[in-house]
Amino acid sequence: MSKRDYYEILGVGREAELQEIKSAYRKMALQHHPDRNPGSPQAEEQFKEAAEAYSVLGDSEKRAAYDRFGHQGVSGQGGFNGFDPNTFSGFEDIIGDFFGFGDLFGGGSTRRRTRVQRGEDLRYDLEIDFEAAVSGMRAEILIPRQEVCSRCQGNRAEPGSGSTTCPTCRGRGEVLYQQSFLSIRRTCSHCGGAGKVIRQPCTQCHGQGSVRAERRLKVNVPPGVDNGTHLRLSQEGQAGYNGGPPGDLYVVLKVKEHPIFVRDGRDLHCTVPVSIAQAALGAEIRIPTLDEAQPLA
Repeated sequence: MSKRDYYEILGVGREAELQEIKSAYRKMALQHHPDRNPGSPQAEEQFKEAAEAYSVLGDSEKRAAYDRFGHQGVSGQGGFNGFDPNTFSGFEDIIGDFFGFGDLFGGGSTRRRTRVQRGEDLRYDLEIDFEAAVSGMRAEILIPRQEVCSRCQGNRAEPGSGSTTCPTCRGRGEVLYQQSFLSIRRTCSHCGGAGKVIRQPCTQCHGQGSVRAERRLKVNVPPGVDNGTHLRLSQEGQAGYNGGPPGDLYVVLKVKEHPIFVRDGRDLHCTVPVSIAQAALGAEIRIPTLDEAQPLA
């Protein structure tokens, strides 16, 4: 039986850009995925066919060979009918993104969920006076955040109770599901990918590894900051998970408007009213500054 044209399978023209090919493949993969069509040999075959077509058209060298020589130009380069999911990295990433699978075909995805996770970054909006933005200041802020539990030190277990190997994944942190020709690895839902389960949850954090707390911090605002300036405080964000490092805190400055001055880079502008007589004859007037008024003749 002759094989169908790869462009025809994906429903794109021969001049289609890579992004158009990717979009067409995503659409077909969603429509014919075996998980969405259980027990349908036709859907499984169409899914395999679309995957094979994308494995060629999604690769510039293979596509060039196919355009020139047809199926003969790419035959023998893959596992089944020219398609090898273990060597085609782009396929794994696209399906993983689209369906939420961590690892397809046992291919060792770099997108697999890590067991140690960095804490999330936090943002704090700090409103300061115009004068403080010009001259600098030291501010004190109060940040609500998750901090590592002082009782279990983030281990989530009651001190002395320890943990045991997860019976579901047997310590691997992930489980393997077989679906037709697919082998799908997913993070173990029983242990959350840690590979172990705690015998007795920490009584202080209830097995979360972190607790809600407020931290008082001092922030140095340098002179000459602009509205919207971001100040980064390293590792002052949310606590990490399973021993991961905390995130960062970003303090975003909101500078109040001044009733007299308008800032233009490093310069200050102000409008000073004068009378008609002063404008016509000249006069000495006093110009306001941030420190004190200065005479101007």
